[in-house]
Amino acid sequence: MKDYTSDSVLNTKSYAFAIRIVKLSQLLQKEKSEFVLSKQILRSGTSVGALIRESEYGQSRADFIHKLSIALKEAHETDYWIALLRDTGYLEEKLSISLLTDCSELKALLISSIKTLKNNL
Repeated sequence: MKDYTSDSVLNTKSYAFAIRIVKLSQLLQKEKSEFVLSKQILRSGTSVGALIRESEYGQSRADFIHKLSIALKEAHETDYWIALLRDTGYLEEKLSISLLTDCSELKALLISSIKTLKNNL
């Protein structure tokens, strides 16, 4: 199994975030009997890292940027699901703040990466 902790900051943070999202989904299903929203956040939250990894093998610089842009959209969607889960009482404030902070950091890293790549075209 590949150790993602030795990769770039973006890889490391997105992988750690995906692990947190998987655990959150499990918690929502087991303790809250919430299955629809848990699947939504699982899909969007884990796809961020998957798209980042996929971008590494982009066919071109434009493809690389495109994959990172989709990852950014997925992170933004995940931000929405976290806020919705918080505001509907499925998530405690402390956990939602922590997850939203991690998600915001990922979005900032993705935005910075995309801007840098576009400026170096």
